[in-house]
Amino acid sequence: MARSKVRLPREVRDPFQVYLNGVPQQLGTDYEVREGALVFERDLRKDKISGWRWLLGAWGVGTYRQNDSVDIRYEAADGSPRVAEALEIEAG
Repeated sequence: MARSKVRLPREVRDPFQVYLNGVPQQLGTDYEVREGALVFERDLRKDKISGWRWLLGAWGVGTYRQNDSVDIRYEAADGSPRVAEALEIEAG
């Protein structure tokens, strides 16, 4: 079974909300927290755009691949709301 991991930024503390591609995720159902990382029991991927694909896109030719985005909404130590966006995804 595929697994993906997203390391939590140091400043993130409970409570926090997790979003995958803009959709809220539920702890225990969609992900687990283990050793300072979010663990998803599925294959998440970030698309890397090469120079060739960028050039094709500039000419209006679409090349689409899976491009997942994991964001975390949390409160900073001073109580202000923060969002950690487009976190790095690792194979788990």
